[in-house]
Amino acid sequence: MLLAINANNTNIKFSLYDGDRAVGEWRQHTSATRTADEHAVWLTQLFDLSGFDSSAVTDTIIATTVPQALFNLRRLCSDYFKSEPLVLGDEKMTYGIEVHATPPVGADRICNTVGVGVLYPNQHAVVVDFGTATTFDVADDTGDYKGGVIAPGINLSLEALHDATALLPRIVVARPETVIGTNTVACMHSGVFWGYVGLVEGIVSRIKAEVGKPMKIVSTGGLAPVFEGATDVIEANVPDITMRGLLEIYRRNRDV
Repeated sequence: MLLAINANNTNIKFSLYDGDRAVGEWRQHTSATRTADEHAVWLTQLFDLSGFDSSAVTDTIIATTVPQALFNLRRLCSDYFKSEPLVLGDEKMTYGIEVHATPPVGADRICNTVGVGVLYPNQHAVVVDFGTATTFDVADDTGDYKGGVIAPGINLSLEALHDATALLPRIVVARPETVIGTNTVACMHSGVFWGYVGLVEGIVSRIKAEVGKPMKIVSTGGLAPVFEGATDVIEANVPDITMRGLLEIYRRNRDV
């Protein structure tokens, strides 16, 4: 079985694949100082609880946007799963697509591009990823990465709003019942929620105008479900598109 690890700024996702099927998924808060031993204690217990034997893992692959976490994730794979991991960004790694951008390009963005190409082949596409940052990854109809947009993430904006003001409280993002708020919290909910809807609609509209061809627009990321149904711009939410891309990259490198 394959253990695929996607380490982003907020969470690390561990997915266990039996062929094409994800049979286990676990998340852990990202910490660059967490040792391989600490990862192993946590993960092997979850394997046991789910009825998996760690010896069943034969291959590993890592994608990370947190370089400081990579050393211990490599050690986790080599010491506890007896597998030398494939790592996105290594010189011998091939993605099967052309990356038309100045490196480095985030591993998650490469995975999103490969993933959308697998799900929607021969189509121009945009993946809107609602993560720590809100990113827009643009793929052409050959599956190549054409570039994109990076905007501040929703939770980052909420924290900045709270930290930089004396009276505004800390809130969680939620869809408000009305656009016009009648109290401070309702006003904040409206500003953040509809502000980001406007951001997505505006950026996607400009990307489409620049590309000049029909495009498939999909979303992913932890906060993507909050925005489902709020705009017609996003055609589908695909929570596992990043991991789909990582799995496909593993396949393209397995026999290289």
